[in-house]
Amino acid sequence: MDPLTIAGILIALATTFGAMFMAGMDPVGIFFGDPGSIMLVFIGSLGATAASGTLPDLKNGMKALVKAFAGGAPPDSAGSIEQLVGFADIARRDGLLTLESSLAEVEDEFLKRGLMMAVDGTDPEELRETLDLELSQMAARHRNGAAFFGNAAGYAPAFGVAGTVIGLIDMLSNLSDPGALGPALAVAFSTTLWGVFLANYIYTPVSMKLKRSSAIEVAYRELLVEGILSIQAGANPRALSGKLSAYLPPADRADEEQQSA
Repeated sequence: MDPLTIAGILIALATTFGAMFMAGMDPVGIFFGDPGSIMLVFIGSLGATAASGTLPDLKNGMKALVKAFAGGAPPDSAGSIEQLVGFADIARRDGLLTLESSLAEVEDEFLKRGLMMAVDGTDPEELRETLDLELSQMAARHRNGAAFFGNAAGYAPAFGVAGTVIGLIDMLSNLSDPGALGPALAVAFSTTLWGVFLANYIYTPVSMKLKRSSAIEVAYRELLVEGILSIQAGANPRALSGKLSAYLPPADRADEEQQSA
């Protein structure tokens, strides 16, 4: 599980529940007192989101949700630069074909596939087009996953308001018992609360998390593309290290330059 995502959501929840408790409210009763409100907003918003897309969009969205909460280690850009520089040294010293025996140690399938194409003598322009196409398709899949929860964040408040309107209609049709109006009104507004809650505590953070993770992975793959093409072109290992270090944050860049030196 991604500790930062879980911790962020829990902090937001604890802050909300704490503020309600300090005001003398019953947070558990307010949030979970009416299961029908939860069902209406949660299932309704996901249903409308699914209806606005396709079945693959729904499957991709569920996979993206798991990815957002599962997390995982970020790409090791510095380690990949070191690996690429090592490959550049081998290719420059012994020839590009000698890299084939070293590809077994490459764990990243994208990098391995690109290097194999370079070793096989693929035209540099065609190689770049192929890698860029794969990169753009990956980014498109990521955008669809993030958009799924971005759309859900838009539908959730609308279902919350719809639930409140339904509750008010029911309340106004039963005015014979004035003492029941207060509790009925509270239940009616609980759907609005759930709409705001799901949109801003769950759906939007997940969507933004997926966008950020995608941006990190795209930048990492761009680094690999540049390294693969430079190795194919016979780039000087030291020059390649300096070139690829531009993809690193300044602090990591300094460490990389010191290692190269």
